[in-house]
Amino acid sequence: MSRIGKNAVAVPKGVTVDIKGQDVAVSGPKGKLAVTMVDEIAVSMEGDSIRVKPRNDNRQGRTMWGMQRTLVSNMVTGVTRGFTTKLEINGVGYRAAVQGKNLQLQMGFSHDVVYPIPGDVQITCERPTAIAVTGIDRQRVGQVAAEIRRYRPPEPYKGKGIRYENEFIFRKEGKKK
Repeated sequence: MSRIGKNAVAVPKGVTVDIKGQDVAVSGPKGKLAVTMVDEIAVSMEGDSIRVKPRNDNRQGRTMWGMQRTLVSNMVTGVTRGFTTKLEINGVGYRAAVQGKNLQLQMGFSHDVVYPIPGDVQITCERPTAIAVTGIDRQRVGQVAAEIRRYRPPEPYKGKGIRYENEFIFRKEGKKK
């Protein structure tokens, strides 16, 4: 049995869930999200919670059970609270700024890197060395943060680059004489 899948997803007040066959749509105060479940999974409303179960006891249904339940849980959390991923910039002269619908990054290249901000995600810079990516879709927030980090991932000698807020960078010792 899936330890994650057997737990029901609680639906808070102000959130409406619409289940039509394999399509699950969740709408709340922050927006609306929808997902299509795989055929091996059955979704049902039981009171004020959503139950996710495998249709039959085959291997494919058991492997997808926990993941599909987590997708539904992330949708409910997204439309109520949203998700935020924070990035930090380390390095002399490295900074970021939001200009209109673009994120402008100065990362030590001969040119500024301009990242167009997608419509379903908000990006803010509290400080020139801190970026916050916020949205209702957890997968999309993580993907945008990974794309920004990819411009200059942290290097192991001085730690310069863009890293996640709680990410630990294993530091290497430099050359010795």
